[in-house]
Amino acid sequence: MKFGITSLALMAAFLFSPLSLADRGPAIKDYPAKQVADNVYVIHGPLGTPNPENQGFMNNPAFVITNDGIAVIDPGSSVQTGEMLLRVIAKISKKPVIAVFNTHIHGDHWLGNQAIRTAYPDVPIYGHPNMIALIEAGEGRNWVNLMERLTKGKTMGTGVTGPNKAANNGDVFKYGGITFKVHHYGKAHTTSDIMIEVPEYAVTFLGDNVLNKRVPRLDDGDILGNIEAITRIMETGSKTYVPGHGPSGDARVPQAFQRYLEILYTTVKKYYGEGLSDFEMKDQVASALNAYAGWSGFDEQLGKHISLAYLQIEAADF
Repeated sequence: MKFGITSLALMAAFLFSPLSLADRGPAIKDYPAKQVADNVYVIHGPLGTPNPENQGFMNNPAFVITNDGIAVIDPGSSVQTGEMLLRVIAKISKKPVIAVFNTHIHGDHWLGNQAIRTAYPDVPIYGHPNMIALIEAGEGRNWVNLMERLTKGKTMGTGVTGPNKAANNGDVFKYGGITFKVHHYGKAHTTSDIMIEVPEYAVTFLGDNVLNKRVPRLDDGDILGNIEAITRIMETGSKTYVPGHGPSGDARVPQAFQRYLEILYTTVKKYYGEGLSDFEMKDQVASALNAYAGWSGFDEQLGKHISLAYLQIEAADF
């Protein structure tokens, strides 16, 4: 398979667009790529939520260099982020992008597909069937609109370019002699999560099933399902884990986030059993989770997480 384009064509893809410059948000500055394993690089985005200052870029785009080309995982939240990723890749390798993996439906991870598809029109983009269905139902357009609103137009020019290849639990894809094994364990952070294991380099990309130093939005998730997904993915025995947001690291990265979810659920369950409402127990839950109080988004998300845990515990009671 050949997906390469000339450097001239790549430059043209960046400089000339169907949209006028007035219809596009500004370019994003180049962020450094950190090598986390042999031939595996991650651009660790800023912590926090999309805003005009970060221009919507706050996830961890990653790429794996194979014998035949580059496999990308989660190219980011906008066409501008995807273009930045391609520039950073070009500083490290002249090989073409030959595959893209999207970990879940949340647009801050995959709207950058557009830039890669523009540069490499035939590149396969993999996502879970639930993600593909959600995009077809309009969720992709919702994410485009949300990113534009949160960044005050900094992501303008971004369109919906979703996966065109399904990736199910247990699927194995081979590119350039490297294995990309898909893990999906049901509803966790969302209904559409895939995690990608690269056994040759003992690396696993976790998507937003795990965050590090940041508390996530869990509106589409299941707390017990997320805990179970982390337990099962750690059975891979990988040496390096790349979260959807925050620094990569060893097994302590998924363990720390799993512990957050476990403390959240068990503490809410305790006070639910004592007859407290979700808002009445907030101080007690916050105290139990004090070790995470410094994580980005803790204050903003804690009340929502308590309410979600409360509803799930209540539902299990009936």
